[in-house]
Amino acid sequence: MSGTYDDLAPLRGGDVEDERSTAHAQVPITVAEPEGNARGGIVLLHESREVTGAVRDLMNALASEGWTVIAPNLFHRVDGELGGAVFGHQLFDDFDACFDWLTRRGVFPDTIGVLGFDSAGTAAFLVATNRPIGAAVSVAAPGIVEPLTDQADALVRAAPNLQAPWLGLFGADDPATPPAQVDQLRDATARAAVASLVVSYPGLHHRVDSPEADDDINAVASQTRIFDWFDSNLR
Repeated sequence: MSGTYDDLAPLRGGDVEDERSTAHAQVPITVAEPEGNARGGIVLLHESREVTGAVRDLMNALASEGWTVIAPNLFHRVDGELGGAVFGHQLFDDFDACFDWLTRRGVFPDTIGVLGFDSAGTAAFLVATNRPIGAAVSVAAPGIVEPLTDQADALVRAAPNLQAPWLGLFGADDPATPPAQVDQLRDATARAAVASLVVSYPGLHHRVDSPEADDDINAVASQTRIFDWFDSNLR
């Protein structure tokens, strides 16, 4: 069916390591589906328990281009306050659940991509170094030269292991991603066996998930680049 709705994506096996309850053996997801047949799927990683209005707008825009978009709640195991970004086996378990949800609905594996913002952009990059997906996009991904957590590798070290074409978008004034580190990442990803592209925008105009993005010509260009990346690589 088309439109936006909530669903659950079962984890593989249902009893992965610390998944002790039925609730934790499924990943809560928000889905945006296109009209008609989907041309592929995009797993959109984000840092919140709730899908914000700006993220929902982006999901709907991607769906209008023919993609089935899934936004998983990566913090479904966490009680109370969020303890930080999710990495390690839990990240890959949740991504695999979304991947399987899509393939069960007829989406071909090589037409599945991943998109993430901030530390979820770091997560999207690491997914692309561990899973043979169709394409990946990271926006404002930190942890370039030093890992964000002990479960996440630094991006410059993980870069040679990229298994999917990867696009990275950064802002020149973002303190979490200094331009010198972005240049190091550009060099590191160039040594991978897949295509990569690193683009820096002035100021903070790389934020396509901002409520003001529609009025920002650079943010519009950033979103167009994301759409074009998936158009070119998810075939």
